[in-house]
This record gives sequence, C-alpha cells and structure tokens, in this order.
Amino acid sequence: MKYWIIVASKDHVQRGAAGGFIQANHGKAAPLKRMHAGDWVIFYSPKLEYDKPEKCQCFTAIVRVMDENIYQHDMGGGFVPFRLKVQFLPSKDVSILPLINELTFIKDKSHWGAPFRFGTLQIPEQDFRLIASKMVDVKSLFDK
Repeated sequence: MKYWIIVASKDHVQRGAAGGFIQANHGKAAPLKRMHAGDWVIFYSPKLEYDKPEKCQCFTAIVRVMDENIYQHDMGGGFVPFRLKVQFLPSKDVSILPLINELTFIKDKSHWGAPFRFGTLQIPEQDFRLIASKMVDVKSLFDK
C-alpha cells in the first residue's frame, strides 16, 4: 500500500468527487500508472479554482484507489484525460499551514510548496496518517 498526494484546484477535485474518478497532472497517465488498488490519495488544493488566483492551501479530499483500470474520457475540445476510479471518503478541508512543521516530506520548511511542484508525489505513511487524522476519523479509515 502506498500513499500519495495529487495537486489540483478545489473545483477540479469536486468534479472528480461528483464522478468518482481522479486525474493527475492535467490528465496524464503516468502518475496514475504508479497507483494500485488499495492505495490512498490525498488532494492538496493550492487554489479554489484552476483559472483564478484565490488561494485555498488546503487538503481537500481523501480517496482510496478501487482498481488499476486507467481509462480516458473525452471532455471536448480535444482534451481526453486519463482517469482512475476511486472512492471519495467524507472529509473536511484542512489547512496545510499548521501542519508544515510536522510533515516529513517537506524538507525545507521555508519553501514548503516545493514538493508540490510536480503535481503528484508519494508520501510516507506517517505523513498520510497525520493529514488524514485531521480530515476524517482515522480509526475507521484503516479498519476498512
């Protein structure tokens, strides 16, 4: 089992939640191919909306990968992103700001946004549990 963060604006995360899917790195297949059934993914949303400047800086969703069947979906205008079926868990948004000093995947606390620049990253279980504990009831999460 692996633990991941995908970076996406909150409005894009909400679209995925409505459809039960995730996309990563503007619809690329490669990040999704690294994920397996049973893996956990947390979304970090730097902005509320993709094309607007308003900051969010929150973890906005937590999902479990359901299978490894990557598929494409035609969204029109020539955009045919790769997707993966997931289960979104009921969760609350959690600001990253009070967690920065505790997250081990953030090595340079003064440049805490650097790990997110590639859009998808694998994180240690302890960091996943810390973030997840603020978003959902972790005991019930790991009993599933």
